[in-house]
Amino acid sequence: MGNFIKALLHRDQQAQNLRVSEELTFSGNFNVHPSDPPSKKHARLGPWLATGICGNDITSSCLYVAAIATAYAGVYAPFVLLLVAGLLYIYRNIYAEVCGALPLNGGAYNALLNTTTKFKASVAACLTFLSYLATACISSNTAIEYLGTLFPQSIPVLPLTIALLGVFAFLAIMGISESAKVALAIFLFHLSTLGLFILLGIVFLFGDMSIALENWKIPQAHGFLPTIYLGFSAALLGISGFESSANYIEEQEEGVFPITLRNMWVAVTILNPIIAMIAIGTLPIDTIITHKKFMLASAGLSISGQWLKTLISIDAFLVLSGAVLTAYVGSSGLVGRMALDRCLPQFLLKKNRRGSQHYIILTFFFLCASILYLTKGDLLALGGVYTISFLGVMSLFAIGNALLKIRRARLPREHRAKWIAIATALTATIVGIAGNIQLKSENIRYFMLYFIPTVSIVFIMLNRHNILRMFLHIVLDLTKGLTGVDGIKQKINSWILSLESQRIIFFTKGDDAANLNRAMLYVKDNEITNRITVIHLYQDRDHIPKMLKSDLRTIDKLYPEMDIELVLLKGGFTPEKVDEISKKYNIPKNYMFLGAPSVKFAYPLADLGGVRLII
Repeated sequence: MGNFIKALLHRDQQAQNLRVSEELTFSGNFNVHPSDPPSKKHARLGPWLATGICGNDITSSCLYVAAIATAYAGVYAPFVLLLVAGLLYIYRNIYAEVCGALPLNGGAYNALLNTTTKFKASVAACLTFLSYLATACISSNTAIEYLGTLFPQSIPVLPLTIALLGVFAFLAIMGISESAKVALAIFLFHLSTLGLFILLGIVFLFGDMSIALENWKIPQAHGFLPTIYLGFSAALLGISGFESSANYIEEQEEGVFPITLRNMWVAVTILNPIIAMIAIGTLPIDTIITHKKFMLASAGLSISGQWLKTLISIDAFLVLSGAVLTAYVGSSGLVGRMALDRCLPQFLLKKNRRGSQHYIILTFFFLCASILYLTKGDLLALGGVYTISFLGVMSLFAIGNALLKIRRARLPREHRAKWIAIATALTATIVGIAGNIQLKSENIRYFMLYFIPTVSIVFIMLNRHNILRMFLHIVLDLTKGLTGVDGIKQKINSWILSLESQRIIFFTKGDDAANLNRAMLYVKDNEITNRITVIHLYQDRDHIPKMLKSDLRTIDKLYPEMDIELVLLKGGFTPEKVDEISKKYNIPKNYMFLGAPSVKFAYPLADLGGVRLII
């Protein structure tokens, strides 16, 4: 930093000694030819279709969360489920602010990517991906087990589970619009079934309160506060899936995302406590705990007989299948964004004619199938992974919101969460993580068994150029004096050059030397490249910042390993101009950076198509 300051003190003298030539500007025509086809915009999801996808995930928890909460909180289960709904209400504003300011796929990954380093953001992405992986495996397996209750003889659970995963992989490959229609149909059937269950359950309670009264007489094993603490921690499973909508926000129409958050909150606030209340009034607590996996079906049998149990089993099969679809859609948005940012292999980005990224979907399917095969359908380990992963994602969203307020204060957004809300939400989810580890200490061990390899893969991808350089040095040392190995050396070197040849664009509107230096440091520390193009868009040549060229010459001397180029381009900073530059020079928009725009900026950040904020 001292060298940088000294260099700045002499920048005027440098500017006099250096000749600024036309080579500092790109040559070429920046106008789009009339023959260039307009960008195709895919149909986006409205409120119902968008809610159908994430709604299946979060409301599928209604099938088991009441039983889990009752196992630890007893008759206080409805109360702890209301506490969880209150926490979710707080998170509504947190998610709305973060995704309103940064409306791009990726959820917590996207929030941290634009407020901190790429590796830290990738940790959030790994947690989210593990959550989806566990969701798909557990939901598909449980769906088939529910289906098995409809047949007198046992069915082959593992092969049918993998087959179910394959069916929904096919639906996801067909495209998100088709998937959303299936998800909405399942969601509406699920709500209708639960509505009928609640109606018949209330009628049953008015006719016979004896079971409820007996359950109230059962003493609690712990004191009131420990019971509430453990019950709350266990009941947090009831909001798993709330993070899903943020991972396909780009596929939603403008203004739809906050509606999906509201709809999910209303659903779990109404359904979970009432279902728990009905279960406690219709089944002995011992029965609820013993039959917790199929508690809702058992309660249906007690309330209205076999027909209601059968209906609930069919509904459970369908909605859990819908949660599998949510996992495919959410993971596709997340992994696609990570691949764009070169955190994962580029082949994953290839799309079919329906616009879906089939390699991501197929990879996700094979990962799920292999886990099921290796565990032989015993998903106890994934249950712990699931709990810690999604609570970790929720916590990182709160942290991302705090960083957004501190580091991106000027970024426009419609919703703003209060600091007390962020602190409360973060504290509650951390308490929930600690509680779940206390409930099952092996959860943290199972979680680390999956988390460490996942993070390791991303770490290798982010540092693959350094790994290749180290490998090249080792090869050079080991092959001194040997012949016939030049081809290997050239191949490794060509890989390194290929990785570092990706050009990065930084848009600057001024000649603030400190900002320019911060941009260079961010790119140097977070991106695999040595080529940076600084673009300044101007309307009047007389308004070009006077010190911009000399500052960049100074910075170019400070970073000799970087190829820094300045582009002075006439025009306004608009989404159309960003799209134009991206097409003409074949640079993806997520490799275009800028400082946070002010509240006066005329366009939503989403319209820039993934341009990242680094200052």
